[in-house]
Amino acid sequence: MASRLEELIGVPFNDERLLQRAFIHRSFLHEHPERIPGMTANERLEFLGDAVLNFISAAWLYANYPAHSEGDLTALRAALVKTSTLAGFARSLGLGTYIQISRGEDTPTSRNRASLLADVFEAVLGAVYLDQGLDGARAFILPFLERQIAAMLSGKAEVDYRTRLQEQAQAHYNQTPAYRMRAMRGPAHEREFTLEVFVGERLLGVGSGPNKQAAAQAAAKAALALFDGADSLPL
Repeated sequence: MASRLEELIGVPFNDERLLQRAFIHRSFLHEHPERIPGMTANERLEFLGDAVLNFISAAWLYANYPAHSEGDLTALRAALVKTSTLAGFARSLGLGTYIQISRGEDTPTSRNRASLLADVFEAVLGAVYLDQGLDGARAFILPFLERQIAAMLSGKAEVDYRTRLQEQAQAHYNQTPAYRMRAMRGPAHEREFTLEVFVGERLLGVGSGPNKQAAAQAAAKAALALFDGADSLPL
C-alpha cells in the first residue's frame, strides 16, 4: 500500500510507516487494534500538518503578494487552508480510497466527507514534513496552493471574506456580523443586489453583486478594510 501512496502523492518516503499512519482513522484502530501493532491514528500528524500548512502558505503569500495588505493576505490564507479547499486537494489525488476507517463508517459518502478528506490531507503533509523536512513539505504543497490562488484571483474560486470578517468581529467584540439588504435593482435576468454588513448597530461595509452571496462577500471585504491594522473599532 505504501508504494502505491508514494506514487500517488509523488513523494518517495524514507519511513513508509509515516505515510501509512497518515491514512489511519481512529475508528479503524478502535475496531482493529491487532491489525497494525504499534501504529497510531493520524490525529497527531494532522495537527502537525495543519501548522506546517499555515506557515508555508503564509510565508509564500507574503513573498509573492507584496502589494496585498495584512487583511487581504489573511483572507487568501483562510481560503487556502479551509476544509473545503483541502478536501478538494485530497479528491484530486484520490486519497479517499486509501483511508482506513471502521466498517461502520466505510461508505462512499463517508469517504467523500470534506472533514475526513481535509484531515487526511493535513496528515499527509505532516508525514511529508517529518520525512522530508520543510523543503520537502514545501515542494509537495506549493503546486496545490499555486493552482488554488490562480483560480481565486481569476474569479473561478472564492476568497471567503465572510468567514474572515466573522473571525475578526468575534475576536474584537464577541459578536457575529449581520447582513441586511439595502437594494435590489435590475430586471430578473440581470439583478444586482446590494447588502450592508453590521456588527451591533455599526455599519461596517456595503457591497454589490449579481446574487446575495456575492454581495455579502463584497460587503465583508469592504468591512475588513476597517479592521486591517486596527486594534479596536468603537461600536
